[in-house]
Amino acid sequence: MRIYEELFIIKPDAPDEEVDQFVEQLRTQLTNAGATVDKVDKWGKRRLAYKVDKYREGTYVLFQFTAGPEMVHEFERRLRVADLVLKFLTVRIDENLKRLDKRKKERDKRSAKRAANAGPGAPPAPGPAPAQPITEGPAIVPGMPKEN
Repeated sequence: MRIYEELFIIKPDAPDEEVDQFVEQLRTQLTNAGATVDKVDKWGKRRLAYKVDKYREGTYVLFQFTAGPEMVHEFERRLRVADLVLKFLTVRIDENLKRLDKRKKERDKRSAKRAANAGPGAPPAPGPAPAQPITEGPAIVPGMPKEN
């Protein structure tokens, strides 16, 4: 099982009841097939970057779900044949989540190690060096001879 995000754009002239019914139909289709729907976000109407089928805006809907790859193919097929949907995009996000979780664990381990090495009464960890004051001196201009 993998985690996916599915973002699709619905025609802006579709009534809200029809959009809600379509979203609920997709959700039940996923759950009946054994997938778990983690999140459904309706972002509302947004302006598109370019015209799609003569539309300048569309209603954005984001699904986050856990399913197998064969379920994603069926989900995309349903979006492709639906008259309401202008565009859709599927992204597998479990790899990114794993990578981010691994980085967080490494950071936590390093900070715990630093805290353990410092001990009580130890001076604070060195930070960036303080800024040095600028001292005025003779200006060096390229092409000019140096003074002795």
